[in-house]
Amino acid sequence: MYKPKNQKRSVLKFKRFSNHGYSLFAVLGKEVLIGVLSVATLQNATAKGISVKTEKAETDSTFANRGVLMQEVNVTGTRAPLTVSQQARMVTVLSREDIQAAPVQSVNDLLKYAVGVDVRQKGPIGALTDVSIRGGNSEQITILLNGINICDAQTGHNSFDFPVDISEIERIEVLEGPAARVYGTSSLLGAINIVTRTPQKTSLSAHVEGGSYGYLSAGVRGNIASKDHWNNQLSASYTRSDGYLRNKAGSLNADYRTAKAFYQGNYTDENMAVRWHAGMSLKDFGSNTFYSAKYDDQFEHTFKTFTAIQAENLRGRFHIRPSIYWNRNMDRFELFRGAANKYPFNYHRTDIYGVNLNAYFDWNLGRTAFAAELRNEDLVSGNLGEPLSRPKHIHGTDRDYTVGLNRTNIQFVLEHNIILDRFTLSAGLTAVKNSQADMPMHVYPGVDASYRIGDAWKLYASYNSSLRMPSFTELFYSVGGHKADKHLRPEELSAFEAGVKYDNKGVTAKASLYWNNHKNLIDWISDGTLDTNGAVLWKSVNFGKIKHFGTEASLDFDLYQLLPSQKFFKKFGVAYSYIHQKKVDNQGYVSKYALEYLKNKFVSNLQLNLWRNLDLGFYYRFQHRMGNYIDTNNQLQRYKSYGVVDSRMSWKASTWTAYVEANNLFGAHYVDYGNVPQPGAWVVAGVSLNL
Repeated sequence: MYKPKNQKRSVLKFKRFSNHGYSLFAVLGKEVLIGVLSVATLQNATAKGISVKTEKAETDSTFANRGVLMQEVNVTGTRAPLTVSQQARMVTVLSREDIQAAPVQSVNDLLKYAVGVDVRQKGPIGALTDVSIRGGNSEQITILLNGINICDAQTGHNSFDFPVDISEIERIEVLEGPAARVYGTSSLLGAINIVTRTPQKTSLSAHVEGGSYGYLSAGVRGNIASKDHWNNQLSASYTRSDGYLRNKAGSLNADYRTAKAFYQGNYTDENMAVRWHAGMSLKDFGSNTFYSAKYDDQFEHTFKTFTAIQAENLRGRFHIRPSIYWNRNMDRFELFRGAANKYPFNYHRTDIYGVNLNAYFDWNLGRTAFAAELRNEDLVSGNLGEPLSRPKHIHGTDRDYTVGLNRTNIQFVLEHNIILDRFTLSAGLTAVKNSQADMPMHVYPGVDASYRIGDAWKLYASYNSSLRMPSFTELFYSVGGHKADKHLRPEELSAFEAGVKYDNKGVTAKASLYWNNHKNLIDWISDGTLDTNGAVLWKSVNFGKIKHFGTEASLDFDLYQLLPSQKFFKKFGVAYSYIHQKKVDNQGYVSKYALEYLKNKFVSNLQLNLWRNLDLGFYYRFQHRMGNYIDTNNQLQRYKSYGVVDSRMSWKASTWTAYVEANNLFGAHYVDYGNVPQPGAWVVAGVSLNL
């Protein structure tokens, strides 16, 4: 992706930059980078339809929840692009180097090492994974692919069905806390943006790996980069596993199969940049006791398609960045695998259409941004929604979609940024109205501020607010031991945050405190009532008011930079997060999500260079989860703390890499969700080629 270009020339340095209309750079109407001898260029990485065009001198990254280390790079902490030195919020970035060094097979596994992120798996290789931020649940964050919102309004359980293999990802951006001004109101507690890569030169790559529990994965990618500004790339991958769990009948029922295909292209010249993608993800997996402890032979099939096109003008003071997208999500759930005669299969299809326009301009008083988005969510189903006037046929079956729901979300954003020498103030508001909710247009304000002390220290503080509409499942899923409420109110959140960051000479440290105030929080709860089949009955409710107080801290060392005389130790990092929850009276209730938060999480990593191109990395994470779950004997159990060690050894040559990875090296016994034990030691070996 990056091609260093060394140029011998004198350097002219400007120590002070300005966004004022009378400044030299504003007059030129161009982005100018001065004083860098060796640079790497990344073009068209986008967020919420906002392309991030950067030129940077990039340093090596540390892993444990590090902040952006790049200098003068536009990042996505605000609606208008601002450089790192100007930003008033922290954006955690997991770089391509981080991804390649980690012993992971999926994005879900990678996010386990981000200290503010809670990853709860119900199967191998991320078969079904709920990802949340700062004590929330999977419905309360926005997942984006190259800046396009790919969340499914039906449910957040399958949000991580990406059409791309992890080897194609350039970086992952994690924005913690309400992000309505940046990513829209569905980002109640944050957002995760997956940015893919297209190498600037024509290239071909492939990988194959295999390991425990019948695991096998293979993929191929190729791109053609022409000299007249075009770049087109196509990739495909396949992954399967026998799984590690059996049902009462003795059959394996945590098996997993997925196929992915992804095409992406871009065109760039001096005046404009256009980027587009189209992809698909097909997944089948045994669900064991994923949704109900009473049934151990559940199964799920998902098929998703993704299409989007984005553009921006590169010249002039006024920047416009439109985008349009269409995502389709299809799901089939089998309470009894392959036995529709015992219980009818659940069929769902969601079509999500969106168009948004982002724009910003500079003037004497700073940088102003505004945006508008129209997003339509259309569900047809066999059991979710209101009766359809005209049932629609389910392809490949003798059944029809008989119920459904259509809703449209409209939102407007206005933001202004005042940028001084060491101080940045970013303030704005988001106005939103949804056709399904019986509410007038609501306005959610936010303000961020930062102050830089010297060259190494930075203080920041913020207040932000947002809301989230209930998912279709929360509104209508009333089968299999569940009772939904179609009159659920949208949940709302306001949050305060304050923190400090230090970054200097190979040492990066940061710490933050935050206060989250939830209103009308939505959750599935049980009071011990059983349904007509004797299964525990779960009800979707507006849980009430819950307050979170939390703190996060991380410390990372680039040991090559700190100790240049030695070459054995490369990097070392530690990070810790703590959450205290103050909630309404919940005596006698068991919660599926709201009360099962990570109270303590600790992560650390150590990277070593054993000899020449032979590297060895160790990763450790410790988690203590609050809450209870009801086991298969209908007994209440508390979650237990656990620690897991992962490791990766690799030999990296110029055109190939061979590696061995071990997850849960010492075979710890633990659950992320009650009644779904996670696998023991899992070993994977593989090789990748890059031509």
